[in-house]
Amino acid sequence: MTDDAPPPADIEPDTKDWLWVLTRRCDECGFNASGPETDDFPALIEELAERIRLALDRPGSHTRPTPHTWSAVEYGQHVADVCEVMRLRLESILDADGAVAEFDSWDADEAAAEKEYWRASGEVTSILLRERAEAAADSFAEPTGDQWTWPGRRGDGAEFTAETLGRYLLHELAHHAHDVSALRPTR
Repeated sequence: MTDDAPPPADIEPDTKDWLWVLTRRCDECGFNASGPETDDFPALIEELAERIRLALDRPGSHTRPTPHTWSAVEYGQHVADVCEVMRLRLESILDADGAVAEFDSWDADEAAAEKEYWRASGEVTSILLRERAEAAADSFAEPTGDQWTWPGRRGDGAEFTAETLGRYLLHELAHHAHDVSALRPTR
């Protein structure tokens, strides 16, 4: 962590309901979550996370391009948390053995503030992201057959299956890989 980093300007909360990415291509990042086969989920999770990790090595990866846009390090912290949240949700679905798994909603903006993403080092973030992406990839390699259809429900009532949860995660990774690729290094 970089202890001398002051609290940054607030990021405008993301209030979009992103569930639509399960049914159509995302115009912002170009990713079509309905495309990949479930067997490809693990490799795609690691590949997309690696794209974000590479941005952490760029000069200025700690610097926000604008006061209200996350730095590459902040995106990396967020994606590491997303991988962990989705891994735990998938485990809940599989543990429920076909019954509806219930999981709490997760507030990404709250997590960013509580964990002070802006203070994280690029090196620590890179390690954390690699570890959590690998763990998520391992988890998404586990479901077979009908397990992909097993249900889960988020605290806000949004329903997923093991498969759609994986597709949602893939879009998150692809979208944020797109976000960090658009960031311009600062000096």
